[in-house]
Amino acid sequence: MKKNPIDDKVFDILVILLSVALLILTLYPLLYVLSASFSDPVAVTKGELWLLPKGFTLDGYEAIFDYEPIWIGYRNTIFYSIAGTILSLFFTLPCAYALSRKDVKGRNIFMFLFLFTMFFNGGMIPTYLAMKQFRLLDTIWAVLIPGVVGVSNVIIARTYFATSVPWEIQEAAIVDGCSNTKLFLKIVLPLSMPIVAVLTLYAFVYQWNQFFNALIYLSDSNLYPLQLYLRNILLMDQMNALLEGDSEARQALLERIQLKESMKYGIVVVSSLPVLIIYPFLQKYFAKGVMMGAIKG
Repeated sequence: MKKNPIDDKVFDILVILLSVALLILTLYPLLYVLSASFSDPVAVTKGELWLLPKGFTLDGYEAIFDYEPIWIGYRNTIFYSIAGTILSLFFTLPCAYALSRKDVKGRNIFMFLFLFTMFFNGGMIPTYLAMKQFRLLDTIWAVLIPGVVGVSNVIIARTYFATSVPWEIQEAAIVDGCSNTKLFLKIVLPLSMPIVAVLTLYAFVYQWNQFFNALIYLSDSNLYPLQLYLRNILLMDQMNALLEGDSEARQALLERIQLKESMKYGIVVVSSLPVLIIYPFLQKYFAKGVMMGAIKG
């Protein structure tokens, strides 16, 4: 059957228009936040900002860099992200490899137990009581341990190991006297760098963005991650204070609240920069690993 060039052109135009629309919907919020962080707080508060910065100013960033708790949160988040990523890879990769081995007895039972936890869990209160019983409250482990292994990451890695690392190579290594540990470290891992990059990115982004565990299990502000400080700033309510004091005090407080608007957008930009910087270096492995680890399964 002959192809109709007109139909092809119409289809191409529709695809391009749809892609442009999706790009605008995705890109506009990012550009708005970036522009708002450099704009006059009064213009942002009044809703005068649409796309480009209005009344260019760096007051919001100056306030951010002078706000000491932000640096404490940055330090904690960097530590949580790096340590959490290392722990996640340390536990996820061996677990996924074991579940991918054909000669492991009962692997389907273990996989069922993993999947069961995706739909049913103990809930927030029993988990809190368990953390309290283990004396993990107000410690770094309260942030790191709950998210150390993700079932979805285990499934992706297991699928990759089972479909992309030939079983014949593993059998040959076992016949030659290679132990399971050496087989995993010397043969399987070097052949699995794409999925390692994917899991690294997943774990790092998860740890960088998560604040709920810190919100529930931490009361020491010196252990707060950056996202929790950002949340506290976003939820800061000073409107009642506007009703008290003289006009000069109210005006000064109003200026501080307006400056807080610029700080909110500036903190979003500052907190997102590390992930945006790291992602391009892992993009190639990310796409390849997801395709191999998901579609082949």
